[in-house]
Amino acid sequence: MRQTRRMFLKQSGLAMMAVGAVPGILRGATDKIRVGFIGVGNRGSQLLQSFMKNDDCEVAALCDVYRPFLDRDRAAVDPRIVQSIGARVPKLEEKIPAGCKRFEDFRELLAMDEIDAVCIATPDHWHAVQAIAACRAGKDVYVEKPLSITLEEGRRMIKVARETERVVTVGINRRAAPVYRHLIETGVENLIGEVSLGIAARVSNMFPDGIGRYEPTDPPAGLNWDLWLGPRAERPFRFNILPYKFRWWKDFSSQMANWGVHYIDGVRWMLGESAPVAVTAVGSRNIIHDDADIPDTMEVLFEFPSGRLMKFSVNEACDGQIVPNNADFELRGTKGNLVVSDRGYQLVPPRPGQFQSWKTSTAAKEVTLGDVIGQEGARQDPTDPLVRNFLDCVKSRETPYCSLEDGHRSTSFALLANIAVERGKRLEWDAESEQITNDPVANAMQHYDYRGPWSLE
Repeated sequence: MRQTRRMFLKQSGLAMMAVGAVPGILRGATDKIRVGFIGVGNRGSQLLQSFMKNDDCEVAALCDVYRPFLDRDRAAVDPRIVQSIGARVPKLEEKIPAGCKRFEDFRELLAMDEIDAVCIATPDHWHAVQAIAACRAGKDVYVEKPLSITLEEGRRMIKVARETERVVTVGINRRAAPVYRHLIETGVENLIGEVSLGIAARVSNMFPDGIGRYEPTDPPAGLNWDLWLGPRAERPFRFNILPYKFRWWKDFSSQMANWGVHYIDGVRWMLGESAPVAVTAVGSRNIIHDDADIPDTMEVLFEFPSGRLMKFSVNEACDGQIVPNNADFELRGTKGNLVVSDRGYQLVPPRPGQFQSWKTSTAAKEVTLGDVIGQEGARQDPTDPLVRNFLDCVKSRETPYCSLEDGHRSTSFALLANIAVERGKRLEWDAESEQITNDPVANAMQHYDYRGPWSLE
């Protein structure tokens, strides 16, 4: 069925209150939205630059636990950080307004009455605590993906956002990609018939060194390591945890969540699926010998209520194209296959199988981003329109392109896959109660005990 804009907004399950019911003064179309940025390292710098492209955005405050990032002083970055992550160290060249406040502790930023909204680009284990605190402080929120590191965190974020009537956008940026939105309006089943399978992958051959081996050491000058750890257990500092490489440590992130959320969200959005009924996952780390503690090789199968399947692969110990042309994902239907990325899409005609003699009516076709937006050779970072949509929704109080509910649903796929790998079994999932129904041990892994004084209250 054709899925219209109205339909998928309705399915998101987090419709915002009418404009007249929102507390506080709503800004006019020309008023500046004063934004505070929590986490201004690699991804945070990218988001800072995207927000600064908008004339109605004022950079009111920055917050980071590493002083050189906060001061935007690349010369002060510890050389061991540069050696560890190279180009992932941001250039720190933005022209920050003279009146911009700077904080090490995000709670001081949230206490500013003059802040309207916050952009949260901290490591995954911080998203829930900071987003909830921001909502309770009366700020609208742009929070990076994955939304959370536990399922319980996502549910609590939704509850608080509803109670406080805040606009929250989750940074699954392809929700704003013109190609993706064009396909939603067109309807993938109108292009390739009934879909039985979605395929996506993260492929990056990190052999032989991976994230490397580093001995524990004292934190670099200017880093508040205790505040970086936050609700997670105390542990020694390593230069292959912070910055950026935290994505290969299960306490702080995972590649399943880091990359998987983008492509899983695309598949389930195109198919109108909200949650799996079962998840099976296997994984290993036997080839790359580094300090990471997540699988470098992983295969996950999601079962939908409709009977469709989705497969996601993590391949970080080998190379190869699981999805053609290194696209985001592939959908396989009765009338052809659809290969999708934010750069464009391809239609691949089907071949008749055993005992079949039909001739296909699907023609091979390639559609570029330029074709969709009417601009030849167009290139676009989908983060920019997602940020623009967030700023518009701060003013209008409409539901953003990637709502909190959608961010939670798509993040849940990745978190369930990580639990399934640890348990080594097929997990059955009740999406309504959000419970794993066939394994009490797995179900208890939906959250962890925070280190004090942090909580979700």
